[in-house]
Amino acid sequence: MIHEERKMEWFRDAKFGVFVHWGIYSVRGISESWSFYNNYINHENYMSQLNGFTASAYDATQWAALIEASGAKYSVITSKHHDGVSLWPSSAPRAITAVKDAAAKSDLLSPFVKALREKELKVGIYYSLPDWSHPDYDVFTRYRKRYELKDDATRWNRFIRYQQQQLRELGAAYHPDLMWFDGDWEHSDAEWRAPVIASILREENPDIVINSRLGSYGDYDTPEQGVPIVRPQASYWELCYTINDSWGYQPFDRKYKSANMLIRTLVDCIAMGGNLLLDIGPKADGSIPQEQVDVLKAIGKWTKKHQHAIYGTRAGLEGLDFNGRNALSKDGKTLYLYWEKHGVKNMAIRGLASRVLEAYVVSESNRPIAFKQEGGRLLLELPEHDEDEDVTVVALQLEEAARTVAADAMGQWPDEPIESIASEERANLQIDELIYRLNGGNNLLDQSGLTIDGLDFNISQISGISENSRFFEWIKKHAEALYKTGRALPKGHYNGYSALSADKMTLFLFVEGMPTGPIALKGLKNTVQRVRIVGEGSMIDYGLYNKLYWSNVPGLVYIDIPKDRLDNSMTVIAILLDKPLELYRESIQVIDDNK
Repeated sequence: MIHEERKMEWFRDAKFGVFVHWGIYSVRGISESWSFYNNYINHENYMSQLNGFTASAYDATQWAALIEASGAKYSVITSKHHDGVSLWPSSAPRAITAVKDAAAKSDLLSPFVKALREKELKVGIYYSLPDWSHPDYDVFTRYRKRYELKDDATRWNRFIRYQQQQLRELGAAYHPDLMWFDGDWEHSDAEWRAPVIASILREENPDIVINSRLGSYGDYDTPEQGVPIVRPQASYWELCYTINDSWGYQPFDRKYKSANMLIRTLVDCIAMGGNLLLDIGPKADGSIPQEQVDVLKAIGKWTKKHQHAIYGTRAGLEGLDFNGRNALSKDGKTLYLYWEKHGVKNMAIRGLASRVLEAYVVSESNRPIAFKQEGGRLLLELPEHDEDEDVTVVALQLEEAARTVAADAMGQWPDEPIESIASEERANLQIDELIYRLNGGNNLLDQSGLTIDGLDFNISQISGISENSRFFEWIKKHAEALYKTGRALPKGHYNGYSALSADKMTLFLFVEGMPTGPIALKGLKNTVQRVRIVGEGSMIDYGLYNKLYWSNVPGLVYIDIPKDRLDNSMTVIAILLDKPLELYRESIQVIDDNK
């Protein structure tokens, strides 16, 4: 156990890596290997791409410099995908290589590994266990098999010798820090000789880190494409995630995620104690598309500024009530709060039991900020000029290792009327308290006489609130979202408060301040019918990202709210659903089929 923790330390601290899918599929810009497996193109035509795989603009030093600039601490490159084309000069029998068979006529793996080492970045090598082009492998395409293992053990053993030779070559030549396997679903651990594979790799590097796609012999889990909703159970995990919707270069895939979206996904991973492995796909000549370069550089701007709140952090406090994400330093005495809004002067955090000694915005100056801690609630006064354009990070220095107040100790105020919050001095804090309780299932307005349209609402019966108060006016404007609504989204789906209509067909999202980018809704199984702004009627557009046809994981709904329609206190978005709310909270799995 001690050895495992020691060897995994660099991986756990790294938080961010860059995946590189590069192979002959980039010549035509078609799906890597799967395009011939699924008979979208026959094998002969697919392999003819070897003639166009020139790598004429390939500069491994520039690749490594870009990866370093992004803030990534490691990189994983495809040495061989399922199509069997090896980027290094493999001498294994019947190996297809970039040196011998492609127009590049050169070893493409060695320069990149060397460039990563020079940048002191950890080296990861992707290797496909299946090899659909090798004549001794049993599977050829979805519709063709070469043979059954039970009928031709000699042929299968010949393939295993080929595979083991390739793995020995990779271990001896490159001494990878990490081995990223893929395709293990096609055979059992015993058929792959998984223990032997692990032993071969550890002969060269006893501390090598192996992903979970070597059956039960891996060190960490690899959820694919879907941002986890709930924290994965594995001690070590890594989300592998594409920069658009494709692993390799596909010129017609323009569904690029913005740097803002990806920074927030990185924050999701950090807060849940995992890593983000962000994939890029170079072109056949070895150049990286400008869109991908721009995104990596923009991410690098954020990672450079917030290094202490990224690398070496640990998963955040699950019992903290906060409309954002959080993570902890290794000793647990620094709590990092990740905030995706602008213009919110007062940030409320509930449930923190540890005493705060100091609070500051993480930046070049680490400017201190004012705070007030009372019982289980902490109020922070956010300085406007220190806000980050993507995600602002606030650090709290604590007297002891962070701990939360038990939920029952915090109280859910089930029996307290709306008068209990009417004494708040500032309307935005009254609204925050009202919606916080609604989010927890306690609608303080149920007995207030509120109507669904806000008309004829008599505020006079609520002591401490006048009819010309901003609090009262906000309630009237947003009555639809407050009338007989109840608990909606558990944690993980949205960084904010939410409510659900009585018929469970309309989801209300409460938005503080000005979001730095489109607000994100995760794990929604429903189809969205329309999105509008409550209280003023505007229909607004939304985008669905990472909804991949071969995965049952819902895509991410991103809603861009026009800045001139934001409410000064709190904006409310209504999402009309096709059926009663249904949420995805399963673990994100490995994708083992791509039709």
